[in-house]
Amino acid sequence: MIGPSGTCRNATVVPSEARPSTSVSPVRTGAVGGDPALRFDDVVRRYGKHVAVDHLSLQVARGETIALLGPNGAGKSTTISLLLGLLRPHGGTVEVLGTSPRQAVTDGRVGAMLQTGSGSGLPPGVRVANALQLVRRLYRRPASFELTVERAGIGDLLGRSTHRLSGGQAQRVRFAVAIAGDPELVFLDEPTAAMDVESRRSFWRMMRQFGEEGRTIVFATHHMHEADQIADRVVVINRGQVVANGPGATLKAAVAIRQLRFVTGYPDERVLDNLEGVTDVVVRGTGVALNSLDADATIRALVHSGIAFSDLEVAGAGLEDAFVALTGCDRAPDRGQTP
Repeated sequence: MIGPSGTCRNATVVPSEARPSTSVSPVRTGAVGGDPALRFDDVVRRYGKHVAVDHLSLQVARGETIALLGPNGAGKSTTISLLLGLLRPHGGTVEVLGTSPRQAVTDGRVGAMLQTGSGSGLPPGVRVANALQLVRRLYRRPASFELTVERAGIGDLLGRSTHRLSGGQAQRVRFAVAIAGDPELVFLDEPTAAMDVESRRSFWRMMRQFGEEGRTIVFATHHMHEADQIADRVVVINRGQVVANGPGATLKAAVAIRQLRFVTGYPDERVLDNLEGVTDVVVRGTGVALNSLDADATIRALVHSGIAFSDLEVAGAGLEDAFVALTGCDRAPDRGQTP
């Protein structure tokens, strides 16, 4: 499950005309006959009186790689379940690859790598090669065994028992299981969980190659760098609705926050926090980072404060800042490492 465990509040981020549009503007289409890979049209899903998905509309073009972000309780998990046909909408329409989600899954056109909660989610005490062969038999037109092994990079694990896999190795095997049916669409829920930095980099290299074959990839992650650097488009869901939708650079540009970094010999957090426009202060040794809603005003106030500083840098908001601002959450998902 991605997203922070903290609470969320209402947020006023930027004027509506500056916000990223919730309409779809794919970076890479690759559509067959113009049909989208996924289509949510005014979808509603309730649990009793609670509305988990609130008239959500979204399209994903064939061949796109989409990162799905959202805080806990935002409706993201329900959206995923609707996508996979595990739930039916109470209103609106969900289409996957031009048909119903359940039909697309039944036809073997969709692969999924979901969180297991505990354990690896793989049959215990079975050799990896045997587990993969078993899964392949469930599909009418699976990818070849050799191609699946190559795509997932598990050639060195075939003779190993599933209960002797490390967390990162288990993730790679679970990915092989997800793509064994040669799917057109792959959904990945936190696919690099339990992987070290090098394993994550290797995994995303494989995913880029898989996407270049024209596959549609939707992945949920709590590593903000993954969403920013891997996805063609980032979709942020909050309170059952799409609150932001676009390339990572567009989402970051739409947020008014700017960050000022500089070095000072005697940082006084109380003085820095009172500078005009400042919303957050981080001090590490002599290094200072200020988040500001008005960088020009903050710089003027800094100069007039009498604080001696050097090496001043001003940068736009990161995707983490954009997530916090767009959802009104107390904190964003973990930054993670650059893939």
